[in-house]
Amino acid sequence: MEQELAELLAIRAIEQNIIRFARAMDDRDWETNRAIMAEDVVADMGRGRLEGPQAVIDLMRLYLDRCGVTQHLIGNIVVKVSGKSATSRAYVRDIHLAAEGGEETFYTLGDYHDRWEWRDGAWLMVERIKHNRANVGSISRIFGL
Repeated sequence: MEQELAELLAIRAIEQNIIRFARAMDDRDWETNRAIMAEDVVADMGRGRLEGPQAVIDLMRLYLDRCGVTQHLIGNIVVKVSGKSATSRAYVRDIHLAAEGGEETFYTLGDYHDRWEWRDGAWLMVERIKHNRANVGSISRIFGL
C-alpha cells in the first residue's frame, strides 16, 4: 500500500510540473521553468539538442518573445514511475497569436516525451523531447524566423 501511495504522489507531482511548465511559458515566467528542470537537463524541441536550463529557456524565448499571447494546452498525460525515475507523455497544442493585435495565428499539435528524476526532494525534468505531429499557420509570420 505504501508503494502505491508513493507512486500516486509521484504521478500527481509530475503531472503538476508538466502543467506548471506550460503555464509558465505562457506567463513568460522563466524562473518557474528553471525550477522544474534539473541542472543537467537535455532537450530537443525540434531545433536540435539543448543542454542545461538556460539553453532550453533561450530557445523558448527565441519564439515566445516575438509573438503575442500564447496558450500551451496539455492533455492525455501518461506517467510511469520506477523508483526514483519516471517517464511521461503528454499531448500539447500550443497556440501563438501575432504580436500587437495581428490576426495571424500559429499552432502545433504534438507530444512532450519527458524523463524525470527524484532529486533533492522534488521531481525534476531531466529530458524533454517534443514531437510535432502537425502545425497550422505560418511560423515566419508569427515569429519572423
